[in-house]
Amino acid sequence: MVFKLERVSDKPILEPKQHHEWEKGAVFNVGAIKDNGLVHMIYRATDKNSNGRICSDYMNYFGYAVSKDGINFNRLEKPILGPVDGQEQRGVEDPRIVKIDDTYYMLYTGFGGRFDGDFRICMATSKNLIDWERYGVLLDEPNKDASLFPEKINGKYILIHRRAPHIWIAYSDDLKNWTDHKILAEVKEENEWESLKIGLAGPPFKTEKGWVLIYHGVSKERRYSLGIMLLDLEDPSKVIYRQDKPILEPELDWEINGCVPNVVFSCGQAIIDDELLVYYGGADTVTGVAKTKMSDVMKLFDIVTQR
Repeated sequence: MVFKLERVSDKPILEPKQHHEWEKGAVFNVGAIKDNGLVHMIYRATDKNSNGRICSDYMNYFGYAVSKDGINFNRLEKPILGPVDGQEQRGVEDPRIVKIDDTYYMLYTGFGGRFDGDFRICMATSKNLIDWERYGVLLDEPNKDASLFPEKINGKYILIHRRAPHIWIAYSDDLKNWTDHKILAEVKEENEWESLKIGLAGPPFKTEKGWVLIYHGVSKERRYSLGIMLLDLEDPSKVIYRQDKPILEPELDWEINGCVPNVVFSCGQAIIDDELLVYYGGADTVTGVAKTKMSDVMKLFDIVTQR
């Protein structure tokens, strides 16, 4: 059985607004969370082309949007976070959101742009998803593709991050000191679509079979696709299953052609009833959504866990 996502539409659900200076270049790489019956989206926006090899002075912002059905979103007119002096002077990138108790935690990449490798995992918290308190750098090293697990496990906060080219996991008592870093999943050179590097997509989400982790894989031609794996419930450093084939690949024109060609890249998903909606950036320019039934996800893991 090869598990695949199905696109909700052959058109983007979110596109740049030319009359908004801060988001007229691109809107992509969406963090998402379902709470209180609504799907909340925090999306990355740029004022210019988002390809740093072409445009070296673009700025990054976060916009907020909300939806009842997870597909049709209403957006705020102004960004909720943007550049500040220091580590985030070129802005904020690639948000991933979880809720622990009554607080939302967002991990994102703070982009300084002052020298090579000037990007760090940063954290902010909120009570309402619009007003955020920045906590600054969470892990002081060139690093990205990070999220917390949405609950403590064995009394520990758990962090997924990416020390290229692999996905890593780490633990903390206080969200400040991170220990026991180890590789969670390695690149698979035998799988061309994920042979260069891999990284987290949206935050892991819990099922009775284990923690489901959607991730991105990059080929040696720098083509970005999405994959899926299952982690152990009690010890999420253990990978129970990892599908060798991608679940979504760049196929549509706006996924192939854009600021950064040949990219589908996710930072979040939402579950509405039995439907899993995976939000993704297309070619680092616009936002699309793909879906599957959670019952089909469970069927996939039923098969692999019974082997």
